[in-house]
Amino acid sequence: MIDAVPPGVKDWAISLFGTADKAVFVGGMLLVIVAVGSLAGILEQRRRFAGAAVIGVFGLVGLTAVLTRAQMTPAAAVVALAAAVSGALLLGWLIRRLHEGLPAGAAGTAAVTAAGTDAAGTAAGTEAATAQVPAGTERTAGRRTFLQVLAASAGATAVGGVVAAVWRGAAASISTAREKLQLPAAVSGAPAIPAGAEVGLDGMQPLVTPNRDFYRIDTALIVPSLDPESWVLRVTGMVEQEIELNLADLLAKPLIERHVTIACVSNEVGGDLIGNARWLGWPVRELLALARPQSGADMVLSRSSDGWTAGTPLEVLTDQRDALLAVGMNGEPLPLEHGFPVRLIVPGLYGYVSATKWLTELRVTRFADDVGYWTPRGWSDRGPIKTSSRIDVPRTGRRVGAGTVMFGGVAWAQHTGIGKVELRVNRGPWQEARLAPGISLDTWYQWQLGIELTPGQYEVQVRATDLNGEPQVEERRPVTPDGATGFHTIRVDVNP
Repeated sequence: MIDAVPPGVKDWAISLFGTADKAVFVGGMLLVIVAVGSLAGILEQRRRFAGAAVIGVFGLVGLTAVLTRAQMTPAAAVVALAAAVSGALLLGWLIRRLHEGLPAGAAGTAAVTAAGTDAAGTAAGTEAATAQVPAGTERTAGRRTFLQVLAASAGATAVGGVVAAVWRGAAASISTAREKLQLPAAVSGAPAIPAGAEVGLDGMQPLVTPNRDFYRIDTALIVPSLDPESWVLRVTGMVEQEIELNLADLLAKPLIERHVTIACVSNEVGGDLIGNARWLGWPVRELLALARPQSGADMVLSRSSDGWTAGTPLEVLTDQRDALLAVGMNGEPLPLEHGFPVRLIVPGLYGYVSATKWLTELRVTRFADDVGYWTPRGWSDRGPIKTSSRIDVPRTGRRVGAGTVMFGGVAWAQHTGIGKVELRVNRGPWQEARLAPGISLDTWYQWQLGIELTPGQYEVQVRATDLNGEPQVEERRPVTPDGATGFHTIRVDVNP
């Protein structure tokens, strides 16, 4: 469904729900499953095999979803088919039991609900049916029928429970393997954070984003569980030498550690789909140097274990920026939801063309021959991060006291650096803020400015200028096709 939904709908969902988009999607998916299961029950009660046909069609949809996934296995396809068949058989059996448990004439007025099968092929349970008949008619199903329905429902639930337990066990084993993984020390550690880089205003986000607070935007409803012992990265395509690299080999390389800020292209002006972390990894340029890209290649198509792809310009993976095959995040192995065991981190590019998680392949190719996941869905094929800035304190609509009001926030121009940050009140003259020193050109900068305000309502805007003297774009544009632009604007109420 994520692949089939129009890009505009996905953009709307991300802008509306942010990092909760998956929870909302799963909730909506469950509602659809309940609705289809209920429809199947009602149709089967009215006409034999009608509800089974609905479950069959729904099962074929699930099978199609399974067969089009990169991680598809024969066992997954068998489960999808078995779930559809068992769901249809169970529905028919329940309808017959319902009719047997009702007196003559009552079956025609029974209302039946039955759960369907989800798109992954997992059999759902069934709910008891209730019958409504004219007053004075016996409506209670026999004890034997009730026990049979109860036993069948318990059996279906048990099967689903076993499947879920097996999956949870596999995920738990990968989590345990991650906890036991010992990361080597970096041969080149992250530069020390300069004094005063964090301004310390109440309400400001930390300069380095904790792992638990780091934004997550991807197309994986279930976090892929990759066994670090069997993980392999393949370098293929237009190269003189194809390469396979396992995790032990990667950890034996001379790893470096760098602070890098990454951002999602769906980040609205003033949004929070951006974060700064300390990443440990091996420079991608060194791996590509071993593979020796052929003449004419200009793109690297990175692939996730779930089939998601990103097309990254070859030049940014082979220049001197710190593009990494990252294995660590803020001093620990990558969290499962952030790409364990290995992901890409590329300074200066939006994540949709660079930040592939659960990385399994780097295919050296050409933009003329290959496209990443988002490009055919209306996004540009190259995604340099735009210079931008944000006001974090005070929050828009917040009431503050008259006098000196402290404003603070962040600004970023990854791989270029920020030269200055300015604020203006009610479209008046720009006032330059105190810009804290950045960790590096590849991270965001914090800033602060105190402004004297008398009681009233004020509009406050912020703009940043990069180290090349280029100010951020004032024109308000949406995130599609290559990132939002415009000045972040807040409104502040100043009390006497």
